[in-house]
Amino acid sequence: MSDTSTPSHLDANALITVESLELRARLIIEGFMIGMHRSPYHGVSVEFAQHRQYAAGDDLRHLDWKVFARTDKLYLKQYQKETNLNLVLVIDASGSMGYTSLPGGWRKYDYAASLAAALAYLALGQRDRVNLVLFADGIVSEMQQSSAGDHWRAILNALHVQSLVVSGRNGERVGDREGGTNLSRLFDQIAAKQSKRSLIVLISDLFDDSAALERGLARLYHQRHDVVIFQVVDHAEKTFEFRAPLRFMDLEGDGNINVDPAALRSAYLATFERHCERVANMARRFRFDHQVLDSSEPLGPGLAHFLARRSAQFTRSG
Repeated sequence: MSDTSTPSHLDANALITVESLELRARLIIEGFMIGMHRSPYHGVSVEFAQHRQYAAGDDLRHLDWKVFARTDKLYLKQYQKETNLNLVLVIDASGSMGYTSLPGGWRKYDYAASLAAALAYLALGQRDRVNLVLFADGIVSEMQQSSAGDHWRAILNALHVQSLVVSGRNGERVGDREGGTNLSRLFDQIAAKQSKRSLIVLISDLFDDSAALERGLARLYHQRHDVVIFQVVDHAEKTFEFRAPLRFMDLEGDGNINVDPAALRSAYLATFERHCERVANMARRFRFDHQVLDSSEPLGPGLAHFLARRSAQFTRSG
């Protein structure tokens, strides 16, 4: 059972000061495991499936002696093997993910990258195959699926390099885009490369056309992939608590606009809530999971949600 308090390792405000993505991911995982009797991500190789009556020549090591003590009959335990998971981490690295409402605070991309790094570490620790897809207006970086021991550091490096692009520190501008993000096309490209059923984890603010998202999710559903959607938003995007007139800059290259926040707050919040509800309804319709994550809040809920989903994925595929 998890401790109800939030370990300091998972506090977003504390993690801001940790520049190394590797160290940050390790702290997140360490903090998440604090207070747990055992990790829900334990990697047993087999799961109990059912009993069957003993027949001559059966391996006596699988006899269930507790059943024998109750019934005076010999029954064997039968097991089903777990298969390795194919995990595809799909991370939004578009301009809007570079936003933070707090000076020196975590950008949405920082939150997404930290969550992705932690998930990759857990999966690779259980010899699952992981690949990483970073996208903006299209796929900007993609790695081969692997369960190799050094694959995590390659993932960390790709996430770090893209962090410099999102921040503009390498001279590129994510906002210089043509056509914007197209999640339908993105998922078509990802699905075409998955020969086996996969668990696809999308981490994005989902500031995209909802119809395109629906088409993309439909493609994954019909190919029997499993999907977890983490919608990462900044706290100010959820609350719109701006007061004085401001000049808003489009981080994806569509110019600037002067705005009176007080006059727009009610309409903005209604639009934002409708969009999130549309995404949630889509996820429910396809039996996918959707969770809104505030980038100012701990990462624990996101990790717990993924682990529960992974367990359910094994149950369905067994």
